[in-house]
Amino acid sequence: MSTPGSIEEPVILREIKVSVYTIPTDIPESDGTMEWDRTTLVLVEITAGGKKGLGFTYADAAVGLFIDRTLKPFLVGKPVHDIAATTNEMIRQIRNNGSCGMAMMAVSAVDTALWDLKAKILGVSVCALLGQVRDTMPLYGSGGFTSYTEKQTQMQFEGWATQGITHFKMKIGREPANDLHRVRAARRAIGREAVLMVDANGAYTVRQALEMAEAFSEYRVSWLEEPVSSDNLAGLCFIREHLRHNCAIAAGEYGYNLPYFEAMLRAGAVDVLQADITRCGGMTYLLKTGYLCEGHQLPFSTHCAPSLHLPAALALPSFYIAEYFHDHIRIESMLFEGVPAPVGGCLAADTGRPGFGLEFKYADAQKYRV
Repeated sequence: MSTPGSIEEPVILREIKVSVYTIPTDIPESDGTMEWDRTTLVLVEITAGGKKGLGFTYADAAVGLFIDRTLKPFLVGKPVHDIAATTNEMIRQIRNNGSCGMAMMAVSAVDTALWDLKAKILGVSVCALLGQVRDTMPLYGSGGFTSYTEKQTQMQFEGWATQGITHFKMKIGREPANDLHRVRAARRAIGREAVLMVDANGAYTVRQALEMAEAFSEYRVSWLEEPVSSDNLAGLCFIREHLRHNCAIAAGEYGYNLPYFEAMLRAGAVDVLQADITRCGGMTYLLKTGYLCEGHQLPFSTHCAPSLHLPAALALPSFYIAEYFHDHIRIESMLFEGVPAPVGGCLAADTGRPGFGLEFKYADAQKYRV
């Protein structure tokens, strides 16, 4: 006979709520191909067994409407513990909307909430549910937007350095003629021993990327992210094969399904594969993507949303480093209790807190609600 809260008990999903919050940036931001002054968070809350699971994605408010109208009617009445079956069925349900983009971001938020809920019903953390192969998640500070002055980038990097972070990523590509100067200033700010990483967000051409990578080598740039569009696998492969210096090509943050990641790995397009739990199918498919990397013997890196990525980072043998993205650090600290802070450049899980360990600050978030 099963006991209450045991994994054998058929706990049924009873209620699903969706809310949307738009938070202005502290100052206007831009990268190689976009400009923005706000970020929208879509929150999913699922109730069952007297517990509430939280999940979220960073996406347009339309994702919230899609969850409410398309996914919610299908989900109510499903068993909590069968997350893989539920998520696979959600992906089938969105077939006519495309298993990528905003539809998959909706699935990702729900899947993450299901993992949070299951762990809370069992009275354990998601980390304990997955198991761990390491104790901490190494971080790289990510910001240095093209809209920043040199002083703003320097101050941001110095702030992260006080938290023990030694890896720093900056945006490039909006004004290629100015990129070398900005990289030189960043290297000067962080010192010789720190790791300097750059992200073009697909702003360069293939030849331009190779030329810029050559120039960056003087300043020991060891990570070049999305030098060209991540859809240009042939271009990424060409750049990777023709780089003459020790600089890793990274991409994958816009991947929404396993075939995308498999194609990127099979093409030999990257040295480091990235994925985002809020886009790629939640925890269920983030784990599968990490196992793909393990099979290809390549390192795996997570994109943004550090609080959600922590359990997978601790569980995956292929995991390398996580993005500690300025906007999402700020939002998660503003809107959630239980957000871990870096110690020695890493995050560690508080396994005494059930689920992902996050609790939503409803009163603080209300002024941002859409």
